[in-house]
Amino acid sequence: RARHSGPPDGGWGWMIVAGCFLVTICTRAVTRCISIFFVEFQAYFGQDYARTAWIHSIVDCATMLCAPLGSLISNHVSCQVGIMLGGLLASTGLILSSFATSLEHLYLSLGVLTGLGFALCYSPAIAMVGKYFNKRKALAYGIAMSGSGIGTFILAPVVQLLIEQFSWRGALLILGGFVLNLCVCGALMRPISLKEDCKTGPEFLEHDYVPETEKQDLKRMSICSPLIKLWPHECLCYCSWKEYDFLLMPGFMVLAVSVLFMAYGCSPLFVYLVPYALSVGVSHHQAAFLMSILGVIDIIGNVTFGWLTDRRCLKKHRYFCYLFAVGMDGLCCLFLPVLQSFPLLVPFSFTFGYFDGAYVTLIPVMTADVVGTSLLSSALGVVYFLHAIPYLVSPPVAGWLVDTTGSYTASFLLCGFSMIFSSALLCFARLAKKIKRTHLQSLTGNMALKQHIWTNGETAYSVTAELDQKDVEFLAVDTNSFSNR
Repeated sequence: RARHSGPPDGGWGWMIVAGCFLVTICTRAVTRCISIFFVEFQAYFGQDYARTAWIHSIVDCATMLCAPLGSLISNHVSCQVGIMLGGLLASTGLILSSFATSLEHLYLSLGVLTGLGFALCYSPAIAMVGKYFNKRKALAYGIAMSGSGIGTFILAPVVQLLIEQFSWRGALLILGGFVLNLCVCGALMRPISLKEDCKTGPEFLEHDYVPETEKQDLKRMSICSPLIKLWPHECLCYCSWKEYDFLLMPGFMVLAVSVLFMAYGCSPLFVYLVPYALSVGVSHHQAAFLMSILGVIDIIGNVTFGWLTDRRCLKKHRYFCYLFAVGMDGLCCLFLPVLQSFPLLVPFSFTFGYFDGAYVTLIPVMTADVVGTSLLSSALGVVYFLHAIPYLVSPPVAGWLVDTTGSYTASFLLCGFSMIFSSALLCFARLAKKIKRTHLQSLTGNMALKQHIWTNGETAYSVTAELDQKDVEFLAVDTNSFSNR
């Protein structure tokens, strides 16, 4: 395991980016393409929208709900072992799904088992990119996360062709073999040891940010516990029981709440875009092509937004770039119900796909800015965990609204307002923080003006108080009388 004082920003890091790129293809792109099976499952099992939508939502929920488990295995065992194990589980789930005889069978195999496999792969692979890059972090994430768009662009028509040639069972079987490539991705994830997240005990004791009581605890442990002597000197991780302290950070708490609303808004669109297009008279191939367009523009959003936000002029404004991208996706959802033909849906796929790729790229970057690189793996596990409940609930809720109202309008409007609220929440939080900072600066300035030095001839005293004109005159008279004595 290589030891570095900081992220190397290159070298083997580009192989990590390539591995993460393949992971996003095999996880997020495959999950998106499950929506192409939606009509097939509904027709084969004779179920309504809400019950069929549970398949996609359980996959997404399991992927995000178990993200902390993926981070735990990555932190305490190995990122390579976690991703390889996840690849085996996901492939097994897809293969078992090809033999499904009921929706409940698909809930367990395609939903739970495949989702669990994806969870063990997704967040550890993304966290590894953050460990290898710092200066070009947004660009590296843009390239790595573009796998989701490229995979969707390629897999959407391929999956539709596989369904036509081999039925949905054969298509799931072939996808199961394809997902085994996650094991290859895992082999590329060479561990790296950074100075900031893996230090020896004496090095920790020398740092000012370790409280004195905890320094004494470390000394006591090193003296009293014989197990400490068995720990490698190069990797005594003081932060092992502190790795979730970021949960109490105000900045992370605001980000977490906004993620809940953002995740609720973005999930149903990938489930219902193809069924909605079919309902307004678009052909099957054109509907699949809409997903392909969304995927390829997603790539452009990943890479260009990542490159742009690494520029000096925008690097300080990543926060506002993120909330702008989320808000634009929300506006796209609001306009979707009036787009009822293929020529109108194509610009929607362009716009939504671009900004979807933009904010997806910035999620790990913003998380790293809030909690730091050393806690990025654990923080990403929590961030993706927060996606779980919205991903589980939103597609069935949207399906229930479609079944109840007979239209997609209410579902898409709810998604749009949810994403806009997520963006507005971040904007208000930043404005409140700026106002508070300005108030504290003005208060500090006033306190500095109120500080006065006085002396009794031998010792100087510093007094901070608010002096009005009468106090000044009194002190002047008192000082004169003292000097006359």
